Amino acid sequence: MRHPLVHVQGLSKHYGNAVVVNDLSFEIAPGECLGVIGPNGAGKTTTIRMCLGLTVPDAGRISFHLNGEDAGRRMPEDALAIKAKLGVVTQFDTLDPDFSCAENLQVYGRYFGMTAAQVRARVPELLEFASLSHKARSKPGELSGGMRRRLSLARALVNDPQLLLLDEPTTGLDPQARHLMWERLQLLLQQGKSILLTTHFMDEAERLCSRLLVLDHGRKIAEGRPKALIAEYLEPDVVEVYGAGALALAGAAEHAALRALASRVEVSGETVFFYTQDARPLLASLASSSHLRTLHRPANLEDLFLKLTGRQIREDA
Repeated sequence: MRHPLVHVQGLSKHYGNAVVVNDLSFEIAPGECLGVIGPNGAGKTTTIRMCLGLTVPDAGRISFHLNGEDAGRRMPEDALAIKAKLGVVTQFDTLDPDFSCAENLQVYGRYFGMTAAQVRARVPELLEFASLSHKARSKPGELSGGMRRRLSLARALVNDPQLLLLDEPTTGLDPQARHLMWERLQLLLQQGKSILLTTHFMDEAERLCSRLLVLDHGRKIAEGRPKALIAEYLEPDVVEVYGAGALALAGAAEHAALRALASRVEVSGETVFFYTQDARPLLASLASSSHLRTLHRPANLEDLFLKLTGRQIREDA
């Protein structure tokens, strides 16, 4: 029987009266990218911290089956042995500003008991992987945001980990830098690495993740493959309507027949969202309203996220 790489069962964490993680269970298979999505304060970062042994859970069990171990090891009891096979990229850079790119990798490798010769042999390939060979002698302060994130990823790979834990790794990056980061993560998955990824970018989750956990208020509210979740929870077609008079479509009595053509109608800002099994009748009815603008598209992960967790903005927890 092939064990999951990570098995989390009944994980819970409280801070005072606040329940941050509530009876959470999941597994990560070898070679899989598991994405964790949810609003601010949903418990994503706390979950990663418990998996890393940085926060002690109030209840539950976290076990790792690394190197094909049958019995497995538990976190935090076996933290040192487990961390030797993990790679971590946090939300914020923790690079040493006084060291060059190459030196950041060399120093980090020594933390894992690698000899100086072993680390020196590993540094060129890691810099090449991160597209930073030409910046080997540069310090982090001389790099762009995207370069620093790629250096953080390269540093997380110095010990050749089986599992990467990435906490919002592309936050703050421009589109080009994000796409380059995604390319590197796809390469790691092709090499057989496993990834636990938290993200606020739904396109990132859809591109990278084999499966998704949707968290809200510390609880798992949905789990599955991205396309399967979209099919399970959403209508296939979405029509966005905006422009002068669009908001009246959502509530005015004279537009009741139009609303009846959709399964659900929602409003966000100045846009009205019609969720429907077949958009053709709705689009035909809207065609005569030249003052309105429409966008017809398939349902996506962002629609799923908003349906399950709501459209209300939440402040950082």
